[in-house]
Amino acid sequence: MLTLIPLFGPIPGGPELIIILAVIVLLFGANKIPKLARASGQAMGEFRRGREEIEQEIKSAATSVETDAADEQTAVVDDLSTDRSTERAA
Repeated sequence: MLTLIPLFGPIPGGPELIIILAVIVLLFGANKIPKLARASGQAMGEFRRGREEIEQEIKSAATSVETDAADEQTAVVDDLSTDRSTERAA
C-alpha cells in the first residue's frame, strides 16, 4: 500500500506561533523586526516581478514560434501552388 508522506509538518498555530514569535523577537530585537519584514517583503516583490518577466518572455517566445511556423507553412503552400501553376502553363 502506498503511503504519502507530507513534505511539511502541520502548520503551527496558537501557542506554537507565539513561541516562534517570541524567539524571533529575542534573536533580532524588537526594533529590527520591521526592517526585517520590509526587506523580506521587498525580496518577495522582486521575486514576483522576475517571475512575471520570465512568464512574459516565454509567452512572447511561444507566440513568435507560432507566428514563424504559420509564415513558413504559408510560404510552403504558396510555393506548391506556384509550382503547380507553372506545370499547367507548360
